[in-house]
Parts: sequence; C-alpha cells; structure tokens
Amino acid sequence: MDFNWRSPIVPRVGILTATWIAFGFFAFKAGDFWFALLFAGIGTYQIKLLVRDLDSSNRNIASFLDSIRFDDLSASFKTDSQDPTVQRLHGELNEAITNLRNNRKEKDADLLFFKNIVTHVGIGLIVFKENGKIEIINSAARKLLRVNRIDKISDLKEVSENLVEVFTKLRTGGRELTRIKIGEDLLQLSIYAIELTLRNENLKLISLQNIQSELEEKEMEAWQNLVRVLTHEIMNSVTPISSLSDMVEEDLGKHLERNSDQPVTKDQLEEIHLSLKTISKRSEGLINFVKEFRSLAMVPKPRMSDINLKDLLDELCQLHKKEMADANIQVSMNVSPHDLSIHADKSQIEQVVINLIKNAMQAFDRPDNRILEVKAYQNDKQRIIISVKDNGTGIDPEALEKIFIPFFTTKKNGSGIGLSLSRQIMRQHQGSLTVKSTVGEGTEFFMRF
Repeated sequence: MDFNWRSPIVPRVGILTATWIAFGFFAFKAGDFWFALLFAGIGTYQIKLLVRDLDSSNRNIASFLDSIRFDDLSASFKTDSQDPTVQRLHGELNEAITNLRNNRKEKDADLLFFKNIVTHVGIGLIVFKENGKIEIINSAARKLLRVNRIDKISDLKEVSENLVEVFTKLRTGGRELTRIKIGEDLLQLSIYAIELTLRNENLKLISLQNIQSELEEKEMEAWQNLVRVLTHEIMNSVTPISSLSDMVEEDLGKHLERNSDQPVTKDQLEEIHLSLKTISKRSEGLINFVKEFRSLAMVPKPRMSDINLKDLLDELCQLHKKEMADANIQVSMNVSPHDLSIHADKSQIEQVVINLIKNAMQAFDRPDNRILEVKAYQNDKQRIIISVKDNGTGIDPEALEKIFIPFFTTKKNGSGIGLSLSRQIMRQHQGSLTVKSTVGEGTEFFMRF
C-alpha cells in the first residue's frame, strides 16, 4: 500500500515533535517547571492516541487474518474513518474478503457439479485410503455390487473376497477382468485403478463396469465368424468327397446292373482310382484341418522364465538369415535398453515372433527395397513391446478386421491358424497382439506385455 501524506498521522507526528521540543525548551532552558509539565502531559496524551490508532489498524489486520485462518468470511470493516489511510486499508480488506467469498462459492459450485457427475455417471467409482477407509462410492458402484452403506473396502468381502483382493493389488494403470456371482447374476467386471495423492494422503480410485452383455455379444459374433469359416472349410472338403462318392457308386452300380460277368475296362478303373485318390486327399485335408483346430483349442499353459529379448531376437533373426538373404530382404534388429527382458514362456514367444517374421517375409510384391524391422522397447507406460514391421503391400481394411479369426487367411496355402494362435498365446501371458497396416506402405504387429 502506498503511503498517504494526507493522513492525520503526519500532522500528529509534527505536533508531537513540536510538543516535546517545547517540553525540552521549558524544562531545560527556560526552567519553567509548570509549562514543562503541561507539555509533557500533552505529549504523553498524543502518544497514547497515536498508539491507539495504530493498534486499531493492527487489530483489523489480525481480525482479517483470523477470518482466513478459521474460514470465517462473514467479517467486514467500517470505511467511515476520517483517516484516508484507514479508509483505504478497510476497503481493501473488505474487497479481499469479498473475493475470497466469491472464490469459495465458485469452488463449492464446482465441487457440487463434480459430485453430481460422480454420483450419476454410469460407471462404478470407488475411492479408498491406504487403510481401506472408503471416501467415495457412487450410485453405479452401489447398484452394481448391491450394497448400501459400507465404510471399509474389506466390507466388500461379503460380496466377493476375490474382488477385494483385486482392488488391493492393482496399481496405477492396472486393468483386470474379474468374474463374480451376486445372487443369481453372473457379472464380468472390467476393473481399472489409479493411485492419487490428496492432502499428503494416498488414495486409490477404482472404476468398475459390468461388460457381461458386451462379452456375450462379442462371443456370439466370434462364434458366427468361426462357424462361417468352419462351414466354408468343411464344405470345401465334404462337397467333392460326396459328389465323387456318388459318382463311383453310380458307375459301379450301372456295371453290376448291366452284366456282372463283363470286366471293368481300364479307363473305368482309372476313373474310379482317380476319384478314390481325390476322396483320400480331401479326407486327409479334413483330418489336418481338425488337428489344427485342436491345436488352437488346446494351447498349453505357459512355463514362465526370464528371457533376455536381445538374445531371443538375435537367435530368431539368425534362424531366418539365409532365407531372408535369398529373398533379398534387408532385416534390422534393435533392442532398447540392451538388457530388456520379459517373464514368459520362451518357446511360445518364439512361436509368435517366428510366425510374425514369416508373415512379414511373405508380404512383399516387389523384387527390391524389401525391409523388415524387428524391435523391442518400453513405451511411455513402461510396457514392454516387441514389434515386427515390413514395408510390403499392407493389408486391406476389410481383411484387417478378420485376420485374427481362426482359419481366416488371404494366402493361397495358408491355414489361418497362425495369428489366432499367436493372439491366444499373448492373452495367456496377460498381453495383447495388435496390428497397424496401410495398403501400399506396409504392416506392423505389436506384441504388448
């Protein structure tokens, strides 16, 4: 605040100075005791008034600070003082309190707004402290878990002990699918956790959503796609088997009806032999198809161990070195950091990477500038990723949606098992297999752990 020279304090100080000068004159020079005593009394009284006014300002400032300290913004200060400095001080204190009061109203309105959002949002939300005390549980979470009032996260053990265990162990960014039964209903819960710090207290925010209906819809869609592919593959084998069997039966029947003593000609035998050979071949193809289907349905449980990714990818690139050199493919391999490792089943991960490398090697339609990149790294969420990238023809968007469906293939001699089996292996490792492709530019597969 700027000093105001018009304040009555200035003449008071001047008069006070003159009074004590007069006191000194009468007391020490003129030797007039009574006049000295008079001026001493006047000077003392002026000091008292000055101290009183200063104390009044200090008390007002202290009162203002106490209002802030005890969160009481109802105080106000009089602005009718004859002292312009005091008027200005009180006016600014009143303005500060008004601003604080308005800010509080805005924050209260924002808090109410967000509380309404949390309460009415369709996703279940639970916030609890490290000691398990629940701070927030919204209506969706209460409805989903069928609870009314709970104080601690451990109270949910009555609903599901496994659910409480998942809530406790999940860390920031963690996701988990958990199946629980409440009453007669089976719920498939998608759970996501975030750890927060508020006022030096550690909190955990859990969001949970029942995705049972979505899973059933996806399951039905997957079954329809699978049945469509199975029908196509089986009919491709069964139709010629059936037609050729009918033809052989018809030829032999006609021969038996005409004259059983007449020998079968060589041409007829060759035709029957060719038909039986075709039937045998298609039957063998059908058996192989069933074997492949069985292998997809019976993926063994992973045997986990620590795997150095640089060593693993070095071995696999070396394994395909000659084949890639013969195909005029330039391969580059990079692992960052060099000691990057994963905890997984080595043989199964090798199977997935080999499948992706072989697919990439078959993705080129030009004789030169064939580039294949194999990388392993950590993304910004500290997830380990293995990627296999080529600059080949790319995958058509319509086919891209189906490449993970069992037995779907765009290759002439492909089985359609490789990618679906690879994705299943990654899921057993709590990971994922995804793809990004642009026609004419190339394709990149991502193994996320």
